[in-house]
Amino acid sequence: MPQSAPTDAELSALAAHVATDLQQHKLMLVTAESCTGGWIAKTLTDQPGSSAWFDAGVVVYSYEAKEALLGVNPRTLEHTGAVSEETVLEMVSGAMARYGAGVAVAVTGIAGPSGGTSDKPVGTVWIGWKRRGGYAHAQLFHFDGDREAIRRQSVAAALNGVRKALTE
Repeated sequence: MPQSAPTDAELSALAAHVATDLQQHKLMLVTAESCTGGWIAKTLTDQPGSSAWFDAGVVVYSYEAKEALLGVNPRTLEHTGAVSEETVLEMVSGAMARYGAGVAVAVTGIAGPSGGTSDKPVGTVWIGWKRRGGYAHAQLFHFDGDREAIRRQSVAAALNGVRKALTE
């Protein structure tokens, strides 16, 4: 059965938990977003006092933006494409290197309704996380639904992953 897309209230509650976790660990967060278009950053910065734990957010759709703003290697994009484990790992590592945060999250995927292929259908999303001093890790998701549902599920998965990264 397909997972339902989280509501605004559910995303807000999850963001509040992330805020509490970040404050407890005295860490700042940076986001690097492609298919979510800044939705992760928006959800987080909707929380009052977010400047105490949210450092920066960057939205990168084009290859050129991923290269210039996050340091993604052009060869990675050429060989694996924007929606790949290699690309999201470089995105999250680049976000961590370029901004002063202690934790980073990156997302790249195909939210649709077009753009999917047989190898990477609509709903394919890679999310990566990194904590300063640790290794970047990534997870592949296959979300169902329309563009908004895929993006909502991506935001929730990204935020849940931040919480997990803070407890590992």
